[in-house]
This record gives sequence, C-alpha cells and structure tokens, in this order.
Amino acid sequence: MEAKGPAAEIMIAEARKALWVMVGFLAVIWIAQIANWASGYALSYHYGVQAWNPGSLPGIVSSPFLHWSWAHIQANSGPLFIFGFLSAYRGVTKFLSVTGLIILVSGLGAWFTSAPDGIGAGASGVVFGYFGYVLVRGAFDRHLIDIVVGVVMALCFSYQFTGLLPQEGIGWQAHLFGFLAGVLGGWVFRDRGRSPRPTAASPRQNPRAALLKELDDLGL
Repeated sequence: MEAKGPAAEIMIAEARKALWVMVGFLAVIWIAQIANWASGYALSYHYGVQAWNPGSLPGIVSSPFLHWSWAHIQANSGPLFIFGFLSAYRGVTKFLSVTGLIILVSGLGAWFTSAPDGIGAGASGVVFGYFGYVLVRGAFDRHLIDIVVGVVMALCFSYQFTGLLPQEGIGWQAHLFGFLAGVLGGWVFRDRGRSPRPTAASPRQNPRAALLKELDDLGL
C-alpha cells in the first residue's frame, strides 16, 4: 500500500479535529436542550434574540445553542454536522473564525430585520452560513476538490434554498444573513497562499489533470 504524502497526513489530522469539534458542538447544544426543556424553554426566551431590544444583543452569541423543541434541534443537527464538518476539515482555526463571522452577521441581521414581537433562537442561521461557505470556498481557494464538494452539496441540499425566502413562523432573516455571511467568509478567509492564476507564459492546467493531481497529493 502506497504511503500517504505530507499533504494527506495534514488533511487527515485536520479532518479528525473537525470531527471532534462538530461532535463537541452537537453535544453542547443537546445538553443545552435538556436544560432548556426542563426549564420550559425559559433559556430560549431569556437568551434568544429579540429585534431592536438592546438587552437581547448578547443573545446573538447564545441563541445558536438554544432551540424551541426537540423537533427543532433534530432538524438542525444533521445539516449542522454535515456542513460544519465540510467547513472545518481543511483547518479548524479558520473554521472557528468563519463560525464567529457567521454568528455575528446572522444575529445582527436578524436583530435589525425581524419583527420585534418575536424571539429568535436556534442553530439554523449557522447551518445556512456553513452551507454558503461550503458552496463558495472551493472557487475562492481554487481547490478543485472543494468545488466538486460544493456542487454536490448544492444539488443534494437544493431544498435548503427555500429557507432563504420569507416565511411565516420561520426565522428566515437569520437564515439569509447567515448564508450571506458564509459566502463572505469564503472570500475573507480564502487561501491566499495558493499559486496565482495561469498566465500566457504558464498555460492553464487541464481541470481533470489538476483534480487528479490534488487527489494524488492526498494519497487518494
């Protein structure tokens, strides 16, 4: 069996970190859900986001960890793990920066645009942020593997785009601003160390050959 190269070993190590980070994230929100449920969802009321209420601004940080029901957290957990892992497997440090940006933009967007008579809570804004990030990261970083992953996720989870549209009883504002934050994160935290685009003196590499080279570098 052929030994894996340094690039493959680094990616495997980062993927393991990403896996444990997402397992930890899910463990935290499920433990919070138990406490929230036991309190009659008082935590969501007290630590959620209420538009135009300055006192609820700290809820921008706490609300992604709180939900309104068991069905709510179950619906978010699967996409959160999938999109979160795909966002993190190339580097947990960058992933944490992207997560912070998504939480901030999603929360502030909901705070400014939601109806003031409601309270928002749930990880769906973060889910849509990771979704947006996964879709565009490959294009910004010029990683062909990540471009393929983004296209596959867009096709497999195309129904997610309906969550960006106005809907009664759904915090679509957090979804929309989270998604936009993920796209922004793909640009802000793009890999600036990649080689420049080909010039006349350096012809463009065949995309199939480039993809095969990336796979070979990873020992796949």
